[in-house]
Amino acid sequence: MAGFEFELTRNITIGQYLPTGSLIHRMDPRMKLLAFTILVIAMAICDTYGGNIIALAFACYLFYMSRIPISYGLSGVKPAVPFILILAVLQLLFYSEIASGGTVFVDYGFILITSDSVRLVIVSALRFIEIIFLSSVLTLSTSTTQITHGIESLLRPLKHVKFPVHEFALIITIAIRFVPTFAVEMEKMMKAQASRGAEFGTGAWWRIIQRTKDVFPIIIPLFNVAMARAEDLVLAMESRCYTPGSERSIYTKYKAQSRDYRALLFCILFTILLLAFPFPY
Repeated sequence: MAGFEFELTRNITIGQYLPTGSLIHRMDPRMKLLAFTILVIAMAICDTYGGNIIALAFACYLFYMSRIPISYGLSGVKPAVPFILILAVLQLLFYSEIASGGTVFVDYGFILITSDSVRLVIVSALRFIEIIFLSSVLTLSTSTTQITHGIESLLRPLKHVKFPVHEFALIITIAIRFVPTFAVEMEKMMKAQASRGAEFGTGAWWRIIQRTKDVFPIIIPLFNVAMARAEDLVLAMESRCYTPGSERSIYTKYKAQSRDYRALLFCILFTILLLAFPFPY
């Protein structure tokens, strides 16, 4: 068990709230969600080295603006490293026809590695990290209640086409909130199993298959815990007379200020610069 970390909650940043009183924390949640959506779209479209490096630097700057240590963002990337490596290998092996241009590095059988395929791998990894950083900043600086009200307010026009706006916002919020909850439960199970002699992730860190097989025995207990948590949540909502589809009043009324509009405008201008400027490949 040497070298394996059981502190899973340290590496789960999505779904946790860290109040620091920063400018980003005080932003209107609706403007924050709009800015987040715009930035995610821009980072998903940008396909150049220079553009993604600038986007990554901007995501790191958001941690500084929100007074959240950048170590929180890096800890959120750590669990995704195996998936990023697997994605990189798959792209190098099976995306040769899509990214076959540029200088050829390896051409052996079905393996074709070119400068374009390498760029695809690097850019995809940077996009993954950027989106994790943005998601961490959003959830660390916005409470679940604010996220719910923000999503519901932005999607309110869809009520005219009978779209269940409130229920959709509630589902998204519960899904985000349960990420750290499941991490805590999984951490408890792993520590309990380890105290009984179970081994988790022994050997080198790159032995992804072995480390994954070691975690399989706790998947079913974790699923049972998830169902129990869901049932407890249903009972709690029913005890508070929650009725889906009914009109509900909102105690907190959000009103965007000039700083919120300036921040949204800045994100829009940054997106235009990121997509329109001819950054080098």
